[in-house]
Amino acid sequence: MAHHNIVFGKDKALAQGQGQYAPSQDFRSDFPATGQGTQQTQQAQQAPGQQAPDLESLYARPAATGHDTGRMTMRDALNAITATLGVTIVLGVVFCLLPVALGVVGGAEGEDLGYKITIGAMVVGFLGGFVLAMVNSFKKKPSAALVLAYAALEGAALGGFSAMMERVYPGIALQAVLGTLAVATTVLVLFRIGVLRTSPVLTKIFAVAMVAYLLFCLVNIGLMLVTGTDLRSGLLGLVIGALAVVMAAYSLVMDFEDVQRGVRAGVDRSYAWRCAFGITVTLVWMYIEILRILSILRNN
Repeated sequence: MAHHNIVFGKDKALAQGQGQYAPSQDFRSDFPATGQGTQQTQQAQQAPGQQAPDLESLYARPAATGHDTGRMTMRDALNAITATLGVTIVLGVVFCLLPVALGVVGGAEGEDLGYKITIGAMVVGFLGGFVLAMVNSFKKKPSAALVLAYAALEGAALGGFSAMMERVYPGIALQAVLGTLAVATTVLVLFRIGVLRTSPVLTKIFAVAMVAYLLFCLVNIGLMLVTGTDLRSGLLGLVIGALAVVMAAYSLVMDFEDVQRGVRAGVDRSYAWRCAFGITVTLVWMYIEILRILSILRNN
């Protein structure tokens, strides 16, 4: 406490004597002449009055917030999340409605051109999004530009994928959006009231289930390329899709806890983009899984 104290911090005797007062060697040097003493006494009497306004102004100043000190606040996290999801949603809607818009302008040829563009955007979006997802995941310091670039690519990919599904099952994209909003809102409300929380055991189960899910996806892709068989159909597809939605919901809880821990720990403000990236990845995954579940139900 002493080194934070204004008086003790300026006391040379305490600084030199390590907390024990050391008297001056020259007794007379401690007491100035009478005239000088009177003048210094008058100055000392005037000093408090002169310093009082400065002290009052210092006390009147508002306390520095986390935003002023460069630490992440809840506002920073919400701004980053809003910007990232906003880019994904806007581009997704644009590419999803592009075939319809070009169809209105150019008829059937314009609609076909729109589908070709959206398919190209879907391929580029998924491949580029995967690359940027790996970069953002392993990058030490989060980058707002890279996170927004990932959001743009995912928006193009989701828009193209949704347009393809809309061509086969009209209205399915809106149903998937409503389903994603319903699940995400439910998770958020239950998290805010303290019902949903992570635990070490559940997190380990989630990690094992995630590895198994990724292996299943790789095997399914291999079978589709070699034999044309899709394991994500029928009852098995519904079960895998439901489990994936549950896993995405738990991942969303983990993302919310990351935001809370970051704000409480006072981490650097750039960490808000890492939180926004995690929530965007989870919601994109959830939307795709709900879209596939609806396609299976509509197909049957």
